[in-house]
Amino acid sequence: MLLRRDLLRLTPFLPSIARANGPVSLFDGQSLAGWSIQDGPESAFYVDQGVIAGSPTAVFPAWLRSARKYENFDLEFEYFLRGWMDGGVYFSAPEHGFRKSSSGFKISLFHQQDTDMRNNSAGAIFPVVAPRKVNVRGKSEWNTLRIRLDWPQLNVWSNCEGTHDVNLESNRALRHRLRSGYIGFETLSYPLRFRNIRITELPAKQKWETLYESPADLAKWTITEPNEHFPARFDPLGHVLRGDGLGNLTTKEKYRDFELQMYVRGVLHHNGGILFRSQGGRNHYEIQLHDVEEAHYPTGSLYSFQRAQYPRIEAEKWFLFQLIVQDRSCIVRINGESVMEHDKLERLEPGAIELQAHQNGRWIEYKHIRIRRL
Repeated sequence: MLLRRDLLRLTPFLPSIARANGPVSLFDGQSLAGWSIQDGPESAFYVDQGVIAGSPTAVFPAWLRSARKYENFDLEFEYFLRGWMDGGVYFSAPEHGFRKSSSGFKISLFHQQDTDMRNNSAGAIFPVVAPRKVNVRGKSEWNTLRIRLDWPQLNVWSNCEGTHDVNLESNRALRHRLRSGYIGFETLSYPLRFRNIRITELPAKQKWETLYESPADLAKWTITEPNEHFPARFDPLGHVLRGDGLGNLTTKEKYRDFELQMYVRGVLHHNGGILFRSQGGRNHYEIQLHDVEEAHYPTGSLYSFQRAQYPRIEAEKWFLFQLIVQDRSCIVRINGESVMEHDKLERLEPGAIELQAHQNGRWIEYKHIRIRRL
């Protein structure tokens, strides 16, 4: 609990810290209930003497993930440092993708008391924004960290001292990060420990429309341009949508300016695309889905207009796909990296979103498809 003198110290840094609801504990002190180990062995994290501990098997990219996602929140916890230690706390982290610190956010947990602030110093928004000050205790001591995200404002305190006061919309490297995601911890195989993890949810601000989350959502789509010999098939497999054959799955609604998010994976050398502002036929724009690095238009490219920088994706592994379209510009982000930006769109009228199946026998799967109008 913060003492009155701590509140007075924080007041100039954040004028209003009123909370709508009280904090909720995310750790019961006895088990990892409410958490799951991702991208690592089940021995990567364990509970020892009432705290969460990282083990030597928790090598990158292993992390401990919260059971649910959060948008805006006030998070507080304590972590233990002894000697050389390196790790981090994630927030707004994606379900899949190689770098959680590119799609979401990571605050670096490090032992070193730097005097020259760097983008990898303790407390940095890793690896983009250096902290205002490094304030860590690393000699077998517990530290406190508080993160308050109320988009676009991000504030961070280390041991009750303000280290970040950032408007995320004004930072080009951060403005398109996920605004909702998981809380998580990484220890990079060092024996960091965590306790007293509490979170207060703040009001959500974004309004998303679900395009596919379950088979019932197929009512929002229709098949267009099916091939006579290999007609497109879009099979609902629970929360996963699997496309094959030749043809398109087309939304019944039309969209002009929007942000589209989904997870995608495909068989080796799959070939398809995501069409937008589509009026049917060839009157559309297409973002290519083609995992051949030296292809003329590989994954992320604006087909026929601009080649993408090839993203780091692997066959049959999910990657986060973001498409932001506004007026004449479009940005494609894959696993948190902007791989293509184009600002000369000429078709400005609203159109459908289409999932293109372009090669029979080369399946592509999608999940958690959602869109918000801009």
